[in-house]
Amino acid sequence: MPRSKRSKLVSLTKVEKKTKEQKNAMMQELQENAEKWRYCWLFEVGSMRNAHLKTVRKLWKDSARIFLGRGAVMAKALGLTPEEEHRAGIHKLAKQIKGQVGVLFTNSPPQEVIDWFVDFKQPDFARAGNTASRTVVLPAGPVMRHHSDPPEPFPHNEEPQLRKLGLTTTMNRGVPTLTTSHELCKKGKPLTGEQAQLLKLIGHKMVVFRVGLIARWDSETGDVVQIEGPGALTPEERIGGAGNVDEDVMSE
Repeated sequence: MPRSKRSKLVSLTKVEKKTKEQKNAMMQELQENAEKWRYCWLFEVGSMRNAHLKTVRKLWKDSARIFLGRGAVMAKALGLTPEEEHRAGIHKLAKQIKGQVGVLFTNSPPQEVIDWFVDFKQPDFARAGNTASRTVVLPAGPVMRHHSDPPEPFPHNEEPQLRKLGLTTTMNRGVPTLTTSHELCKKGKPLTGEQAQLLKLIGHKMVVFRVGLIARWDSETGDVVQIEGPGALTPEERIGGAGNVDEDVMSE
């Protein structure tokens, strides 16, 4: 009897656990990199976006090695105590590996690394749960898309979606139009799924992807230096969580 071609529900929450061999391989790779490079940086990401993280990896491909995720495995590989540490003093960095943080191995001078990550900022669209960074009010009249310069009105076939997301629009000469102004979001308030989707459709970017440095270990001295000031994330940049990381950008 032929197999049914009807659609089947597939759960996307199932994630295969990493095998012991895979974890051991990653630990060995971390230890090899700890021996190869002078510095090991601990970092976190504000407004995680996999595409931007891949860009960071690409730009540092020839001068660094980046690992992100599996914090317990990374900490164990580097060693959490003076007796277990893989290199002298690195346990002081390993003890800070909690939550979704990453490590970057490089020989680049510390100030060069700090300056690069301070400058690397990528605006992006907010997601549900993020805090609105500003109040957005849509004026009465045609609903405009700001992806282009100058902005252009939405096409007529997108009017049902705009209404579904909460806008009270009418059609005026084939253009979705607001009869009164509409406050899309208010600064400091968490965004709903509908608000986040509308902001994306209209073209308002409210979050910034940025890598914040936490601490640095120096293999020559065994010292760990905490990073403060512009190189670190602010409390506001941490709001909303780190997000999800694709498997193919965890370690490359």
